Amino acid sequence: MIRVGLGYDIHRLIPGRRLLLGGVELPFEKGEDGHSDGDVLFHAITDAVLGASGLGDIGSFFPPEDMKWKDADSAALLETVMEKVRAAGWKVENLDCVVKLEKPKFIPYREQVIQSIARTLQVAPDQVFVKAKTGEKLPPVGTGDAVEATAVCLLSKD
Repeated sequence: MIRVGLGYDIHRLIPGRRLLLGGVELPFEKGEDGHSDGDVLFHAITDAVLGASGLGDIGSFFPPEDMKWKDADSAALLETVMEKVRAAGWKVENLDCVVKLEKPKFIPYREQVIQSIARTLQVAPDQVFVKAKTGEKLPPVGTGDAVEATAVCLLSKD
């Protein structure tokens, strides 16, 4: 059996926070505003994996109103989800992601982000790809006010 899941997330960019994408900190004067560490890419991946497995969504696992998830490490949240996904008999076949960010340029960090995602999912790096797009100066991404991520995950089960 194979199933596909789609994940999406958007976070406002604000001063005084770190900009994290797929577990990698990108140097920038703004970072994601979020209840957890705000890693928009890991959040989209988590929802894609959960959607494909039919096990729920990120909000049902880690409700934002629950203070125990305040400033939580999004990689650790994804690892927790992956334990449940694997326990249900699913394995990741591939993951394809798009990051929409005006600044900073993402491409210099792409390989590092792919490696981080692959480690977190416990898959080979060639099973993960991340593309980048700008917002073409259109709000909110293009004006530097937000960062978005979309992820599609293919899972299989014997």
